[in-house]
Amino acid sequence: MPLLLGIDIGTSGTKTCLYREDGTLAASAFADYPLLQPRSGWAEQHPEDWWEAVKSTIRAILSTDGISPDQIGAVGLSGQMHGLVLLDKEGRVLRPSIIWCDQRTEEEARWINDRIGEDNVIRHTANPALPNFTATRLLWVRSHEPDIHSRIHKVLLPKDYIRYRLTGEFATEVSDASGTLWLDVAARTWSKEMLGHLEVNPEWLPTVYESYEITGRIHARASQDTGLPANTPVVGGGGDQAAGAVGNGIVESGVVSVSLGTSGVVFAMTEELKLDVRGRLHSFCHAVPGKWHVMGVTQAAGGSLQWYRNQFAQQEHAVAASLHKDVYELLSEQAESVEPGSEGLLFLPYLMGERTPHLDSAARGVFFGISARHTRSHFVRAIMEGVSFSQADCLKLLEGLGIPVAEVRASGGGAKSRLWRQMLADIFNRPIVTIQANEGPAFGAALLAGAGIGVYSSVEEACRVTIRATGTQQPLLDNVGRYARFYDLYRKLYPSLKENFRDLQKFIEENRE
Repeated sequence: MPLLLGIDIGTSGTKTCLYREDGTLAASAFADYPLLQPRSGWAEQHPEDWWEAVKSTIRAILSTDGISPDQIGAVGLSGQMHGLVLLDKEGRVLRPSIIWCDQRTEEEARWINDRIGEDNVIRHTANPALPNFTATRLLWVRSHEPDIHSRIHKVLLPKDYIRYRLTGEFATEVSDASGTLWLDVAARTWSKEMLGHLEVNPEWLPTVYESYEITGRIHARASQDTGLPANTPVVGGGGDQAAGAVGNGIVESGVVSVSLGTSGVVFAMTEELKLDVRGRLHSFCHAVPGKWHVMGVTQAAGGSLQWYRNQFAQQEHAVAASLHKDVYELLSEQAESVEPGSEGLLFLPYLMGERTPHLDSAARGVFFGISARHTRSHFVRAIMEGVSFSQADCLKLLEGLGIPVAEVRASGGGAKSRLWRQMLADIFNRPIVTIQANEGPAFGAALLAGAGIGVYSSVEEACRVTIRATGTQQPLLDNVGRYARFYDLYRKLYPSLKENFRDLQKFIEENRE
């Protein structure tokens, strides 16, 4: 029986996992790489770092006892969305990738809306022009780095650069392409209108496939670099959210996922394309053929707790190392010692601006209500609660579109915390279900690979065969009432601060110059 390899090009690192047909994990490996922030609000990575991570993780898996390269039937790819990778005629990277959380392109997003019209942008692409989308990054390069722009031969997304290195093919698939602002999401193909308006050469863009389709095969050089057999099929895969949704079984109506990774995403599949006319939700092609999905995004979910860990948790790092524990486990234990509501301490998780529901790249993180009683543990819990409130904003918008919510599944690194899952249950006032798979995007990419080579008859069957619920956390009635009142206060803070955020942004820009 063939083994299925899933590769997820994440923001903090690459996770590569090998699965059996029944969905059980045979081997996994992780390699990290840096996030470059040369200026406030900027975020870049070197595509070569991704490739080095892919090579090292594949080789680590192939060195696992009992694993033979010829057992691998197919490869699926997943990765962070929206990143811009530019190649010249020789296939060389022209500059570091401007990735999803970069906020430099607000002016370019406004230019798109002014040039084409907000309603027309949504009509062509099902989404508004936001600073996070790939199209705005290319416009920024055109304006600020014309020499680089003049040498462009191909424009790729992060996971599709890895596909190029593995197969030599320039290809993408519908779910990831949906986040570029160049795809006609309804028709599942590149939008001639958008490419024309934005003066993008169609020859720069890769061929678009459905997510389970075979897009190429491992070529000889990549076989030498990774140890994978030459001619191993590589399927389309999916953007991290769509692939993660497949890995969580979000392939039918009524099942909704909450994913707490670096960003936080509330995700639902739809049988037909559904639009939020104000653009607060993303409407993209799903990795399931002929299906779409709607999602709300918190820019800095697990990323908010990661920021706290990196900047203020040196003591916890030392303790965790001595106890051979994960530092996040210690932080969760600290937060659990504090009552729900953090004794009046609120956190707005807008460290990287915000998408849902505010569409405001100028928004910034805020701690509100600090008193002399508050300890480090209060701050940790407030961060977790603030992220959960932001995810509740996303869920409310999905429900407002008439999307049924029969079951909510939690995934991602943050969902490993029982306390965080309980917060979600209490704030959503809904049971939170966990499943046995915890490597969502890599697992989903592997399932897509299996569907592509006929191991499963469809993506839906792949999920039915491999995904099982392992637990449910019910909301606690006392906490539900307390959080409902606290959530009302949370929702009043952004409108009160919106103009202040704008003033702060102007101040920073003026002093930068």
